[in-house]
Amino acid sequence: MTVSMTASVLAISLSLASAAFAQTAAPPADPAAAGAGAAAATSAPAAGAGAPAAAAPVRGAPAQIDPTKNSVEMQVNAAGSAVATGVGAVAPGHMTGVAKINLPGGPQDLSPAAMENGRWYNAEGIPTFKVEDGVLDYASFSGYRRYHAECHVCHGPDGEGSTYAPALKDSVVHRLDYYQFQQIVASGMQNTGSGSANQVMPAFGTNKNVWCYVDDIYAYLLARGTEAIPRGRPAQKAEKSDEFAAQENSCMEG
Repeated sequence: MTVSMTASVLAISLSLASAAFAQTAAPPADPAAAGAGAAAATSAPAAGAGAPAAAAPVRGAPAQIDPTKNSVEMQVNAAGSAVATGVGAVAPGHMTGVAKINLPGGPQDLSPAAMENGRWYNAEGIPTFKVEDGVLDYASFSGYRRYHAECHVCHGPDGEGSTYAPALKDSVVHRLDYYQFQQIVASGMQNTGSGSANQVMPAFGTNKNVWCYVDDIYAYLLARGTEAIPRGRPAQKAEKSDEFAAQENSCMEG
């Protein structure tokens, strides 16, 4: 292949990689179905009678967050994976700009603002993830490991869901805020999934293999729900910090 032809192919690839899109979800079900300990969610306002139907997302058009809907704003990177919206082209595995999700209770900024005990948190103190130059923060990688050790049997690999349990990667970006997620993990849930009414999610509040890592699991699911990381084992991870190890040992041995 000639140099000029290679350059042309590369230019076309980069042009296609800058497309942005918005992913929307239907309003959450009745919050009473969230089970014991779960906080009630506030539904997004419904469109008025006679309101025009929303236009289908156009690939290549700028993605905007509609405050009346549950949505995620993302941008396709040069590797073809969706990542948080940024300005200009996004290099493979490098997230730029501000990632936001709209939950029933309002928008949530996923931008990592501060690290505590080796974990990233946003400006409101809610766990989040960080991907920089293709490297996933260690806590979110820890969440990947713990999810697949304790959760994927019911909820499917990579948070994708199963025939009898929901896709948690979608739940955390469309339906459940951090506190609802935490309460459901701690207290369990009755009548889960779409199958038998007797299906039950057990409580994990006393299971240290889950509860000591609940923030990590949540951050991992956010990264999956926004497609900041692809399916499977993250290719690169940050090193485990002394602060993370100290907090982990304190929780597991306490």
